[in-house]
Amino acid sequence: MKKISLFLALCLAASMLFSCTSVADGEKGTESSESGDGTAASTVTTINEEEMFSKKDLSLEYDERECIRIDLMGDSAVCESDSVVINESTVILRGDADYILSGTLRGTVVVDAEESAKPRLVLNGAAVESESSAGLYVKEADKVFLILAEGSENKISNLGEFEALDDSNIDGAIFSKQDLTVGGNGSLEISSPAGHGLVAKDDLVISGGSISVSCEGHGIQANDSIRIADGSLSVVSAKDGLHCENSEDASLGFVYIKGGHFDITCDGDGISASSVMQIKDGDFSILSGEGHENAEKKASEGYGGMGGGGMGGPGGHRRGGDSLVADVDESDTVSRKGIKASSGLSVSGGVFNIDSADDSVHSNADCDIFGASFTVASGDDGFHADGTLTVADGNIGISTSYEGLEGLHIKISGGDITLVSDDDGLNAAGGNDESGYGGFFGGDGFGGRGPGGHGGTSAGEGSILISGGRLYVNASGDGIDANGTLEIRGGHTTVCGPTVGDTATLDYDLSATISGGTFIGTGGAGMAQTFSESSQGVIALSVGERAAKTRVQILTKDGKELISVSPELSFAVVILSCPEMEKGESYTVRVGDNEDSFEAQ
Repeated sequence: MKKISLFLALCLAASMLFSCTSVADGEKGTESSESGDGTAASTVTTINEEEMFSKKDLSLEYDERECIRIDLMGDSAVCESDSVVINESTVILRGDADYILSGTLRGTVVVDAEESAKPRLVLNGAAVESESSAGLYVKEADKVFLILAEGSENKISNLGEFEALDDSNIDGAIFSKQDLTVGGNGSLEISSPAGHGLVAKDDLVISGGSISVSCEGHGIQANDSIRIADGSLSVVSAKDGLHCENSEDASLGFVYIKGGHFDITCDGDGISASSVMQIKDGDFSILSGEGHENAEKKASEGYGGMGGGGMGGPGGHRRGGDSLVADVDESDTVSRKGIKASSGLSVSGGVFNIDSADDSVHSNADCDIFGASFTVASGDDGFHADGTLTVADGNIGISTSYEGLEGLHIKISGGDITLVSDDDGLNAAGGNDESGYGGFFGGDGFGGRGPGGHGGTSAGEGSILISGGRLYVNASGDGIDANGTLEIRGGHTTVCGPTVGDTATLDYDLSATISGGTFIGTGGAGMAQTFSESSQGVIALSVGERAAKTRVQILTKDGKELISVSPELSFAVVILSCPEMEKGESYTVRVGDNEDSFEAQ
């Protein structure tokens, strides 16, 4: 095979890659907490499942012989019980009893019982349509159970207007001022062309049933909590699909999902919580803001901007150019994220298919991914956390994004991640999210602008730690951008970056260390950086312009292959390291038809 004459000519440049000095521990950016073995520890406040559902929530059995029957008769109804008051087209339930409703009513069903009452309403082929209010209005009770009889088809709707019945601002087809549980084995169609679908001013529990919502507001809205144990939900809404918000108590406004099937199409967020969100399992299909193709595009001067000089460690870093959105009024923007939590997000299971105009998975605090399977197409970040973004397990596939994974701290200790990004694959920066929209839309800027071409109150605040898992990055910007420190302790990381623009396979402010795992990086030479410190062998070389799919190999003296890769993008730099490579040992490097021997640094 031909010698790599270009390698020999640039051997000095290769040594320059390692010429940077290491940074003292005291100068490194702050890292989030971790367990002693490097695996991720949860940083999100978890919810006690035992407190989420009562036995009555999950077991909605009833004896039809003991139920009070209400026959809905068009403009009125018939019932023999004194606990039911019928006033023309308004049916008022006043007792603490079980009721069965069947038939059609052009009016409103109102629950107005004692404060301690827990009435149960069984819908068995019931259709309630109100022209000017909620089809079902829970005014007073301790808690109401709405049971969908097995095999039954039911409908509750508002036909286009909402007029006040009392001092309540009724704005949903189902409107409950008290705790509400919906379950059973039947179906319920909710329609609200002028307002929200299902509104609960306290806690909302969904434990079963097939529920479809079509509305002009939020599909399902609660003030204190949304708790879902099971069921099938289909939501089409002009605002959020599921929305939980409490502006008075930071501990409320949370979402807890144990399981179920979710098909959400919305103009706003798919699932939104003003407090924490915890998802244990479920099957989720979310289309928000008409999907990633509806995202506004950035006007950019290029990736990062020109600065700094050539190859090297921190000395090769550059201050980036500004990428701005022209004439965006952030006060008018609408959040169009897939899943969004304000006080922390934890996902430990489930299957997610998310197509979002804004971030697909977003937390204004920390975000923990301890399992689940994600298929994501994002108009902005695939996953974003203002605090720590942790991935410990699961499968994540991001087919398109502006930035793939973004957080002040990024910790990857497990899982299988494949991502494609128009800018950085991984980006660690500092500060707070500024608006409902991020990235393209003016938020996710992390405050002021720092040295890496991204927002950041100062250089060195961010950190990226990779201690396990498999990570594949195909980035049109920087492959891994740590506005602070990068540390690789384990796992298998492949970064495939471009040769155009002032991009880099690795881009960091303070230090980049590798002490375990396999790293395979390719990309451009103009702004290249490599590891500033290593305890295993690293070979970093400029190889000239190479076409995509050109094979790169590292072999030992006896011909054993340690690394083999055929990058999907053209490249001019390779950075290679694995636990079997020893510092000071020589290895054969093949690039296409060329080969030569180099000493690992």
